[in-house]
Amino acid sequence: MRLKFQCFTMVLSFLSVVGFSQSKKKTIIPKTYVASKTMVPVVIDGEENDPSWNKVEWTELFEDIENNVKPKYATKVKMLWDETNFYILAKIEEPHVWANLKQRDTIIFYNNDFEVFIDPDSDTFNYYELEINALNTAWDLFLSKPYRENDNVVLNDWNIPGLKSAVKINGTLNNPNDIDQGWVLEMAIPWASYKTSYFDKNVPVDKFWRVNFSRVNWQHSLVDGKYERKKDSDGKFLPEYNWVWSPMGVINMHEPEKWGYVYFSSKEGKDNFTIPQDEKVKWELYNLYRFQKEYEEKNKSWAKSITDLTKEPISVDGKILKPFLENHTTGYNIRVKSPFSNQTFIIRQDGKIIQK
Repeated sequence: MRLKFQCFTMVLSFLSVVGFSQSKKKTIIPKTYVASKTMVPVVIDGEENDPSWNKVEWTELFEDIENNVKPKYATKVKMLWDETNFYILAKIEEPHVWANLKQRDTIIFYNNDFEVFIDPDSDTFNYYELEINALNTAWDLFLSKPYRENDNVVLNDWNIPGLKSAVKINGTLNNPNDIDQGWVLEMAIPWASYKTSYFDKNVPVDKFWRVNFSRVNWQHSLVDGKYERKKDSDGKFLPEYNWVWSPMGVINMHEPEKWGYVYFSSKEGKDNFTIPQDEKVKWELYNLYRFQKEYEEKNKSWAKSITDLTKEPISVDGKILKPFLENHTTGYNIRVKSPFSNQTFIIRQDGKIIQK
């Protein structure tokens, strides 16, 4: 079940509670990838044999979004960057490549698609989504905050200026009479698309952004020789498969704090990246945020102390955290001082983290 619009608010609320319960049982460790800088701009033609791509490694194969079940078909990604663009190459195994949505900004995940999620400043607010199908039809949108805040958060009219993308079908599109290998999607997303002001220097040189990728795959039927999403005996569409680079633990891509870390290295050759310890401190704040959501759902009021949320000590890499909960007239703040940097981090009732 996808989480896109306000009409899904009740469903979202239910899934959110399920997600919070599961988050207590399993810690999600985001994936990491070091994106190398390319000295030669990548030609966006859907081919994977560009010399620049040959120099970098694929990600690990995608996983099921919710659990450790191995996806039926393989998906993997490469990433590069230069001073102008963020380059992404996705290789998608698919024996039946089909698509019928041709108008930009339609709901592309009603076809099999590939999706990109980007949060430049890692605060879960003001992030971006891009979906593309095998016809190279794009849906790009801006979200002011995650759907879990039950607010009108989507700016669907937002487009990526200068987006370049190309699809190469390894087989034949929309032909049910043969078996395909799959499709390759190549794209260049200008950094300028993510500028917050004219003078914003937002090219992330030797910095990380929070990024994730999702692949939506539907079971299909043939109706008059054409592919359609498969329905059950009651005429309802069967649920889609959601396969992702960095696992979420719930069927919801819109928990940006769980996305992967892409580090944009300026170093020639291979570089290493380790998730900063302060990021792990933030993960624990988000856990407390989820516990507060669950507490409020059950008790119709916010908890007034950390011990109302968890009795267990909270630690990161052997260091005990000492979070403090303070209530106010419109909600609450939970603050904690990092034992690694002495920075103070505050998470609000809307899930936004502020650094002091």
